[in-house]
Amino acid sequence: MEIAAYLASVFIGVSLGLIGGGGSILTVPVLVYMFGISPMVSTSYSLFIVGSTSLIGAFGNYRKGAVRIKTALLFGSTSITTVYLTRKLIIPLIPENLFKIGEFYVTESLLTMLLFAVLMVAASVGMIRSKERKPGCLECDLKGNMIRMLLSGIGIGLTTGILGAGGGFLLIPTLVLVLGMPMKEAVGTSLLIIALNSLIGFAGDIGHFAIDWVFLLKITAIAISGILIGGLIGRRIDASLLKRGFGWFVLVMGIYIISKELLHV
Repeated sequence: MEIAAYLASVFIGVSLGLIGGGGSILTVPVLVYMFGISPMVSTSYSLFIVGSTSLIGAFGNYRKGAVRIKTALLFGSTSITTVYLTRKLIIPLIPENLFKIGEFYVTESLLTMLLFAVLMVAASVGMIRSKERKPGCLECDLKGNMIRMLLSGIGIGLTTGILGAGGGFLLIPTLVLVLGMPMKEAVGTSLLIIALNSLIGFAGDIGHFAIDWVFLLKITAIAISGILIGGLIGRRIDASLLKRGFGWFVLVMGIYIISKELLHV
């Protein structure tokens, strides 16, 4: 199981390198089910692993001219603030037993994994059904698009903060359809935003959990090797085909988690 878990860690980076997102969708299930780490600590570890891996990927894309720094900072400012406040102020207040239904307690761990699985299913449907669409234009409706960017940033920040998910599957459509950004630049810019969101979110966790740095850095190094592999593969395989294939994989994973958690109850 341990060897399989380390191999699965490679795919965290591969997914980020291929489609600019999806790494956190794999990270939390790998940490919870394959390494046996609690869901709440896994969301924290996920922020560091995905953030560090995305930062390496963003740097590689920046060298190719495929990252818009100003856009990343503008869009990311709202989501970064939301992530930090969520991890620093809200997460520590969440009790282990949230509420009771009859004789059954709905725990923080159960709800976290179920919400994460629902997020996986929703993301997978979007990836499977996605089609090429004509990009939007930021300059055509600056005020309207800025409001949408603000709301998207808050939504992505909450998703990242609560579930440890970088939000790449939300970022890519926003960057392409709202900002009119080419897909390659959207992938690179998404990686930078994910890196900023995740690492600052992890900073908000410091002091709340006992961190196994040796383990965390080891998994991060493996994921970073994966993003380098993903970048090489992405040059040779059609991106839309990869995205749909990954979508089906995520859908199966999401359904598995829902079934496992509910049957375990």
